[in-house]
Amino acid sequence: MTKQLVIIPTYNEIENIHSIIRAVLRQPVDFDVLVVDDNSPDGTADAVRELMAEHPERVYILERPGKQGLGTAYLAGFAWALERGYHYVIEMDADFSHNPDDLPRLYKACAEDGADVAVGSRYVSGVNVVNWPLGRVLMSYFASVYVRMVTGMDVRDATAGFVCYRAEVLYTMELDKVHFKGYAFQIEMKYTAMLCGFRVEEVPIIFMNRKLGTSKMNSSIFGEAFFGVLKLRWWGWTRKYPQKGSKRLEA
Repeated sequence: MTKQLVIIPTYNEIENIHSIIRAVLRQPVDFDVLVVDDNSPDGTADAVRELMAEHPERVYILERPGKQGLGTAYLAGFAWALERGYHYVIEMDADFSHNPDDLPRLYKACAEDGADVAVGSRYVSGVNVVNWPLGRVLMSYFASVYVRMVTGMDVRDATAGFVCYRAEVLYTMELDKVHFKGYAFQIEMKYTAMLCGFRVEEVPIIFMNRKLGTSKMNSSIFGEAFFGVLKLRWWGWTRKYPQKGSKRLEA
């Protein structure tokens, strides 16, 4: 029997956290939920613990002392998942910008259709973004164009944060060597998976701008991504990456 985990990083998501967890739990695939909370002062962690009491074998929390970046939250969640024998691990935002009803499609792409990494893509079938300001749509879209041009990676939504990984991918990639912790983290994960020989597929989704809470996006993380992509390309030329099948994942 396979085990599937959805990782949701949070900072001040009290308005969304109950609803998003319940939406994940009611999917036709049995997903467990791990919330990685960075000491939210609004009581997000307390709200998660309420649901843990209702679903003790399905909902978990990993609490950290303060804001340490999106990338480190996911890396901590990945390590937690591998230690507990999960077979599929999915990244997801807490604010409903990623539709929980798309989770089974991402899972199916990896579990049944042969993908090693399944990316919930805003741009693989046009531009599928709702309620974003035009400037932000253009910045995000052309960021992915820039990533493809520099890296040669055939992924149209390289910055996407709605992603399913087979556990072997995370194990092979050597997570302790992941460099970027902000916006460029998402690009690095996909690029590294590709360089390790894994199959990255895109699944079309519709991305909805958050209705509740406050976005954590700012201009500085785009700067990290711009220069980070150049570093990734250099590393792709100069580093030796572990290859798919080279490491045995313990059951």
